[in-house]
Amino acid sequence: MSRGRSPEPLDFFIWTVQDVGLWLEEINLGSYRQAFEENGVNGEYLESLSVFTTEQILRFIRRCHMKWGDFITLCKELRRIKVACLKGEQEVRRPWWAPSCLSVVFTRVARHNRQSRVVSLKLEA
Repeated sequence: MSRGRSPEPLDFFIWTVQDVGLWLEEINLGSYRQAFEENGVNGEYLESLSVFTTEQILRFIRRCHMKWGDFITLCKELRRIKVACLKGEQEVRRPWWAPSCLSVVFTRVARHNRQSRVVSLKLEA
């Protein structure tokens, strides 16, 4: 998905394990990158954290060797991304693999798809 730059925040639910690692670096939780990779934590897994039971959260914290405060930071950052998504504040960037001549087309399609995703997120909330 990304090639050395941070992943697209709005699309965190489709992040790969590598995208999650880049994001952890960005939010100053890079010390957990290896543990997250070893445990296969991807965007879909991050999105599901909000419905975890207390026991599942504690198991996740133990598996990733996280400090409680860092877990809170992780949750706050995920919430920040979700709120920005619902407000439509996320910028649409052309992915590294798309040719520059298709930037305008890609951006229009991505915005349309995002509007559909935002409606879906609002209905879930």
